[in-house]
Amino acid sequence: MNDSYPGSSRRVARAIDALRHGWAIRITSDATGEAPLDLLPAETGYAQPGLYAPRMLISAARAATLKLGNSLAYDPAAPVMIRASTPFNLATARDLADPARDLDRPLRGPFHADPLPDAASARTAMELARLAGILPAFLIASGSDVAVSVTPDDLAAFKDPASLSIQARARLPVAATEDCEIIAFRARDDLREHVALVIGTQDHDRVPLVRLHSECLTGDILGSLKCDCGPQLDAALHAMAQEAAQGGWGVLLYLRQEGRGIGLINKLRAYQLQDQGFDTVDANERLGLPSEARDFPVAARMLDLLGVPAIRLMTNNPAKVDALRGVGVEVIERVPHALPSNPHNHRYLATKRDRSGHLLG
Repeated sequence: MNDSYPGSSRRVARAIDALRHGWAIRITSDATGEAPLDLLPAETGYAQPGLYAPRMLISAARAATLKLGNSLAYDPAAPVMIRASTPFNLATARDLADPARDLDRPLRGPFHADPLPDAASARTAMELARLAGILPAFLIASGSDVAVSVTPDDLAAFKDPASLSIQARARLPVAATEDCEIIAFRARDDLREHVALVIGTQDHDRVPLVRLHSECLTGDILGSLKCDCGPQLDAALHAMAQEAAQGGWGVLLYLRQEGRGIGLINKLRAYQLQDQGFDTVDANERLGLPSEARDFPVAARMLDLLGVPAIRLMTNNPAKVDALRGVGVEVIERVPHALPSNPHNHRYLATKRDRSGHLLG
């Protein structure tokens, strides 16, 4: 980690805050020497008299929804810079960014895709929007007041899990077992506070049963029937309690990455699109967001801080096993964790099976 790390990470934290407040940010190239991108978030940007922008930056998935994907001669996974016959203002930009308006206005454009001067800076903009929990669409607005300037290297420093550390730990009896400890983790410039529950007595001679559980307000707290998150969380804790009763132990990592990393508000937008007939994957694509954006290096760092070199992973998703192995976690066994469906989440689970590779039978 170089000496610029604290400044880099804090610039990204300020950029995320700026986007949530609707302020413009500047993304400068690390090495290409291209002109910086001054970007005003379409969703949260505040109205400025006379503000018009000849171009917008949108994600590749959103471009495909708008039928622009097939016209691109460059990287089809890269964000897309578009222009129209007249400049965009905030109202037209928001209309274009929000898929909830697609059915009301199915015919848009014509739009033209311009070559990206710097794909790394454009990808940085998309990732900053995801971290801020806003729609990934920006007015390219030269002349706007810029709150902060960041680079792709700044973003890499912000996401470096080495900054995560244990901040507090305490005994926490839970419904599944009284033999439980909670450990809280925090990074210097990231407001998300992840936690781990250690069930039973940590034994370095035995490989623990481990579950990575991403935060789900609707399922874990409110009892939503649209997903299986709440039942999975409860079943995992009870499985670990049973493991502890037999002399083993377990670790549940509760990761603050709502909606597989797209945030609560965007997850609810995806729910709205699902009610219109789209499945989970297609709903995320219409939002311009990835269907999988969870931060597995953070999970690996948490396990390292807990002194857990190898795990037996509770999951139905082979891709999760591969992702953890890819960041250095020794997964010695995949333990199935399938639960019965209900009428409200049957299609959700079928999509997991058919489009995301989950082993659900």
